[in-house]
Amino acid sequence: MPKPIILAISGASGSGKSLFTQNLKLTLEKHGQAVLVLQEDHYYKSQDHIPESDRARTNYDHPDAFEHDLLMQHLQKLCEGKAIEYPSYCYKTHTRLKKAQKVKASPIIIIEGIMLLTQIQLFDHFDFKVFVDTPLDVCLMRRMLRDTQERGRSLNSVAIQYEQTVKPMYHKFIRPSKNFADLIVPHGGENYLAVDVLSAYLFKQRNGNQI
Repeated sequence: MPKPIILAISGASGSGKSLFTQNLKLTLEKHGQAVLVLQEDHYYKSQDHIPESDRARTNYDHPDAFEHDLLMQHLQKLCEGKAIEYPSYCYKTHTRLKKAQKVKASPIIIIEGIMLLTQIQLFDHFDFKVFVDTPLDVCLMRRMLRDTQERGRSLNSVAIQYEQTVKPMYHKFIRPSKNFADLIVPHGGENYLAVDVLSAYLFKQRNGNQI
């Protein structure tokens, strides 16, 4: 198999990265393209050595919360056509699960996450970099809904985390990383024009033709 095309999709938490990724994947698959999606969240560091009661104090919106070296190793293996042991993460216990998932390479690989464009050492593996640009108040609303409904968090804990780490880390790390993007996508995951443009580009890169 030829070297996979790797697309990095970044942006603030709640910006619509996952929805944009899902819509892009569906569009590509509709036209016969095999797509593998990876999430940076799966590479949060294991915290088995920290008491569970103390894990909530970790700053999960800082680059140091992720094991980017492992991600880099996995991207290298996928580029070589090798399978990886894709880690899983539990948001309730705030640590990595024991069992990983064996994942094979695919012609197109999309990885999405908040800190991807802050990690220059990963750029050699990224063929295209996207930043989903959404107003912070919209991101906060989406994050509150997601964390309370899907991750078992209280509204108060989400609000405190937003003020203490999410917002300041966005301004310190995520917002400046937008400068490294090849494409900035406004209006979040429902920007179907951006989906169509990017899917046509990826299809052309893989097949030499447009959709």
